[in-house]
This record gives sequence, C-alpha cells and structure tokens, in this order.
Amino acid sequence: MEQQAKRVPYGVSDFKSVIEQNQYYVDKTMFLPELEKQPNNLFFIRPRRFGKSIFLSMLYSYYDCNQEDCFETLFGSLWIGSHATPLHGKYQVLFLDFSQITGKIDVLEERFNAYISIKLDGFVQQYAEYYGKEKVEEIKAKTEYADKLQIIFDTAKANNFQLYLIIDEYDNFTNVVLNEHGESVYHAITHADGFYRDVFKKFKGNFERIFMMGVSPVTLDDVTSGYNVGWNISVKPEFNEMLGFSTKDVVEMFTYYKQAGSIPADSDVEAIVEDMKPWYDNYCFAEESLDNDTRMFNCDMVLYYLRNYMDYGHAPKQMIDPNTRTDYGKMKRLIVMDKLEGERLNIIHDIAEDGFIYGQVASHFPAERMMEFGNFISLLYYYGMLTIGGVEGELLKLIIPNNNVRLQYYHYLLEEYQSIAPANLQRLSLCYSRAALHGDWRPMMDCILKAYHDTTAVRQLIEGERNLQGFMNAYLTLTSYYLVAPEMEFSHGYCDFFLLPNYKVYPTVAHSYILELKYLKADATEAEAERQWAEAVEQVKSYAADQKLQSMLHGTRLHPIVVQIKGYDLLRMEEVKP
Repeated sequence: MEQQAKRVPYGVSDFKSVIEQNQYYVDKTMFLPELEKQPNNLFFIRPRRFGKSIFLSMLYSYYDCNQEDCFETLFGSLWIGSHATPLHGKYQVLFLDFSQITGKIDVLEERFNAYISIKLDGFVQQYAEYYGKEKVEEIKAKTEYADKLQIIFDTAKANNFQLYLIIDEYDNFTNVVLNEHGESVYHAITHADGFYRDVFKKFKGNFERIFMMGVSPVTLDDVTSGYNVGWNISVKPEFNEMLGFSTKDVVEMFTYYKQAGSIPADSDVEAIVEDMKPWYDNYCFAEESLDNDTRMFNCDMVLYYLRNYMDYGHAPKQMIDPNTRTDYGKMKRLIVMDKLEGERLNIIHDIAEDGFIYGQVASHFPAERMMEFGNFISLLYYYGMLTIGGVEGELLKLIIPNNNVRLQYYHYLLEEYQSIAPANLQRLSLCYSRAALHGDWRPMMDCILKAYHDTTAVRQLIEGERNLQGFMNAYLTLTSYYLVAPEMEFSHGYCDFFLLPNYKVYPTVAHSYILELKYLKADATEAEAERQWAEAVEQVKSYAADQKLQSMLHGTRLHPIVVQIKGYDLLRMEEVKP
C-alpha cells in the first residue's frame, strides 16, 4: 500500500508528534555532535519563526533517558540515527518554556513560581522510577519551586543522576515585562534579589548540561552576575545553518511533495525556490559564513508558501504570512520605547531608505543600554530585521535580508506618515488597480504625491531626496500587483523604482512602470530644473531600452515616468516615449 504523503508541519513545534504523525521534518540532527563539543551551558539566539522550539523538542527526545527505547522510531531515518553519540538517552530532562508565564505585574512572581512548580511536579512524576514514590510525594508537597528544585538536586547528586535543562524562549517573559511594564519593573526582577535572577543562580552548577534559546541577548546580560557560566554560540559559523532552511533543504522539500503528487507534476522546483528567495531567504548569522555564500530561509514562511502551493497550485497572493503581524508589532513596540525621538528614529529611516547600515553585533548588553546606537542595531539584527551582508574594514554591513522584512520597515514608515497627514488608502488601492490593469497611472501618482506634499508640508522628517525615496517606497509597497524594486541597475545606472509585474499571482496585470524621481531644493532656478529634467528623460529612455528590463516585463506594456519635485510640490510629471 502506497504511503500517504507527509503532512506539512506548519505551526507544529513538537518533534515527537512530527515524526510519529508522518509530518515532514528537515533534519538538523547532524549538529548534535558539534553541540556536544561546546561548553556544557549554551545560549543560542535566532529570530522568531526559525524553528527554535522544534529543535529544542528534538534535543529533548534525543537526550531523554525515558525515550531511549524509542530511538530507532524517532531517529532511525535521520542523520543521527546512524551517528549516535554516547550521550543520547542519558539524561533526565527538564523542559521549560518561559513564554507560558503571563499575568499582571502584581501576580508575576506568583505565576512564575506556579509555572516552575507545575513543571517540576511533572518532571519527578516522569522520572518517578528514579526518585521513588516517597520522594516524589515529598517534592509535590512543597509549594515553592526553590524547595522542589533543591530536593531534586540533592537526590540527583546522591544517586549520580545526570540532569539536562532546556529552556525555550528564555527571554520572552522578561521582554514582555520590559515592553509592557518598563525598565524599572524589569530591573527589579532581573537584578539584586529579583526572582528571575534568583532562578538562574539555582540552575548554575546543578545541571550537567543547559541549553537556552531566545530572540534577544538582553536578558542574558542582565542575569549574568547570577548565571555566569553560559556560552553564547549564536554567531559561531559552525551553527549558521542549525536553524532555518538552507536552499538545499527547500529544494529537497518541494521535490518530495512534487514526487508525492501534492503539488502539480509540471511544477518547476528551481523556479519556485527562486520565487521565494527575495521574500524569505538571505539570512546570514556568522561573518565567516559569508565566504561559502550560505544563506538561510525563514522556516515558517517556506511552510506557509508550500501550504498555499499545495492547496491552489501557485504562490500565495500575499507573500507574507499574515501571522507575522505579531512580529511587526513586537518591532514597533521596541521602537516606541525610544518615544520616536532622536538617533533611533533616524536609524530606522536610514535602514529603510538605504537597505543597510554599518556597525558591529554586540554579543550581549543590558536593558538600560539597549537604546545606544550599537546595541540598538544589534537588537534589530537579533530580531531578524537586519542580517550580515558584508564586511567593511572592522565593521559589518548589516542589510535588510528580504522583502518580508523590508515591508515591515516600510509599514512602520507608512504608519508614521499616516499619523502626520492621513491619506485615503482605499482610494489609492483603486488607483493601483487602474494603473495595473488599464495603464491609467496618473491618478495613482497624483494620490501618492498629494500625500507626500501634505505630510512634508507639516513636518520635514528627513530633508530632501531621501525623504522622497522613503515615502515612495512606503506607499508603492501597498499594492500586491507589483514587486517594487528600488535602485535596480539598468544600462550602467540605477533606476529609482521598477514596478515589476507580479504576473504569477496576478496574470491580468497588463502594465509595468519605471519611475525616475528628481528632487530640487525650493530655491532652485528654472534653468536648473530644465537641465535636471533633460538628464532624467535621457536616463529613463536608456533604462527602458535595457535588455534585462525587457526580459522582466512578461508581456506587459512599459510606462517610463519622470517625476520632478521642488521642495514638497510637484513641478512636472510625464510619461516618456521610448
């Protein structure tokens, strides 16, 4: 009987369920021997939706002594199945997920104690054959997690039990406190006699091995004085590919589903992967990994795309998973902490408009110094809002990794612009349809440029041409008819914007656009304006004739448009005949 195709594990974080319920698993077990070479207490930081939870769940199943008899079932088909290490199945494993701790600030310590206590009661029940009924009952009778821990530690030490601690989202709990309750409350629980700092003191020296994962190094630094044996392996090149999907992983996945008949037989897997790359790929987490050109995909985004392809036979109309709106919300709260003032605000604008920024990645820093220039950039890197794209002397070139993240920056800018001078976005949406389907582009441009005029007249966010570029980016990316490509190279120059038709999702799009924007200061002369206009017309003509551009039109009619702005007023706007 032919085996049913594996299910897509979108949103599933339990390794055992994935294997036992015939779901697709991207093998990461080859990293286990390398992890065992590292110090015994490890921290690992990656952005959200990169497979942290399922990796830790796999670690749990591999090292849990109660699952040793299941080794062949769970790991037999994976790399580690034929390369098992001596440590597999040798530990009693305590698995904690600090994202589960929620509640109002006045009950936070109580909730923390309750969560740890429940997990410890489950732990001794799970390993009851080692502790015995009497000891299990003694531990359960205690009401404070600290007392339960101490009995477990004493018993383990007396009987040579090996303990392994795994913590998922070790920083989620404290990041929520920092974002929602402020630095003073956060400081109180992570310093001095704070209950969160205290638990890390108790962990130290009592577990044979500890592995913690999160999205930020802030908490790591603030609890260091209580827990000073952790080793941060987040930027080590050996682990650049440990989380996320490589191109090879994605090709193998789509090939499997094509062979299984879950996606159309005529699907071009290589073309599918190339379609996804600009949106989900290009993450690099170690400077040394730049040399081998290995980039990683966001796991959840790939699975989101795959599910849509299986259901409808084509890419999703929305290339960004709607579930990532929560990630955007977290970034927005992070920026709001700076009250939208000063250097932090300029950093966001610089990154959104240039696509990169130079700096260094700090391995850790306290919350009180989070808004310093270098630390703020590092935080954006850890959140996945920047990634390593190159090296400039002693500095890293930190770039926006892909369109998914780029749109998050643009949406932030758009909200800022809308808060200053709201534009009618519903009307603009209709204008985009007219431009894409019928070539009626002027209402679209009039609408955007009116919004630019109204916003800039109220408040000069950034002087001159860069303000215009950022503004156009934010508004042009509101439409799904086009893939907006700023600063694309054509004919030995860089076109300001190419509205590349999203023909796979919207095959009815009949018109495409290149936009050349020219900015003049308010006191520019008429002669300067004429000279600039003539240059722009020649530029846009050369772009329109470029063979590379022509090959990307996919049967659409190209409209080369030149826009000239003086101050914040539209001076001239025309379509140029090739």
